[in-house]
Amino acid sequence: MDNHVRGTIRGAVDLMRIGNAVAAGILTFTGAFVAGGLAVTATHVIGAVAATIFATAAGNAINDYFDRTIDRINRPMRPIPRGAISERGAVVFSGLLFIAAIASTLVLPVVAIALAMVNLLALVVYTELFKGLPGIGNAIVAYLTGSTFLFGAAAVTRVTDLGVVVLFTLAALATVTREIIKDIEDLDGDREEGLQTLPIVIGVIPAHRIATGVLLIAVTASAVPYMIGIFGIWYLTLVVPADLIMLVGVWRAPNKPARGQQLLKRGMFLAAAAFVVGRAVVVTGIWCWSWCWESIDLFRYGEKESQRVHMIKLGGSKRQNSLNFAQESGDWESKLGYPR
Repeated sequence: MDNHVRGTIRGAVDLMRIGNAVAAGILTFTGAFVAGGLAVTATHVIGAVAATIFATAAGNAINDYFDRTIDRINRPMRPIPRGAISERGAVVFSGLLFIAAIASTLVLPVVAIALAMVNLLALVVYTELFKGLPGIGNAIVAYLTGSTFLFGAAAVTRVTDLGVVVLFTLAALATVTREIIKDIEDLDGDREEGLQTLPIVIGVIPAHRIATGVLLIAVTASAVPYMIGIFGIWYLTLVVPADLIMLVGVWRAPNKPARGQQLLKRGMFLAAAAFVVGRAVVVTGIWCWSWCWESIDLFRYGEKESQRVHMIKLGGSKRQNSLNFAQESGDWESKLGYPR
């Protein structure tokens, strides 16, 4: 393999930003787990994760194509400015990745496919039309980031799960903050290209204040799952440090925007981990509770009859199912322990 081919392959890999794409896939898995726990279909989860990775990589590639002029100033070592891959090659490669993303969605439920199509359209529209508009581009990126969790939930047909909705909201708001900080970092190149980002239109200090205010809303939203009883104390022990990391990131952003971005990203991933741990504790707790009931049924009814009693759904009404069984057996009063 000659140096030119090797350089082109390396350029294609850099174009995808593979670490970023895999991270998005992990967020989709997180959404599926938070929504469905262990009661999920593996094929659906794998398809959703693959679609997210391919779509994110495709979006990164096409974004580099449209940013090729700005990147000569802001990021001269990106693949296109440094000559590792041609402009045409970047477009073709992005198209192949988009096709792979669409193919991966074919195993998913209809609601997940519909959400994937909306997201792909939003990704293309953002890159070509809205990226340089103040606030609008930030909002679209925020939606796309948060929707990775919704997509995972849609893959297991639980897109309205409250935990996932809160996670989507938290991620979207935190992403708005991170995108504004990124615009502050890219100020010189964006101004040279004639873009109208928020820091250019209203100034760096007002843009930073907006970013801080949005993050404070996100931090407040992160307490909701604990306050309303979706998750317990283990969730709180992770989400509080995540909030602190993000707050430190936005505080440091005016002087060190790159460092601020890093801290915001780390805080977002820690917050996502808090949701995973919160759901895992709930799933484990339900399993233990179910096991205890099965043991009690075995003691009360004997092995044969108890098999029918404890074949119930997680979270269902134990007493109602026991009542149904007892009525079917024709001896409901004695089965439930009532005097005859």
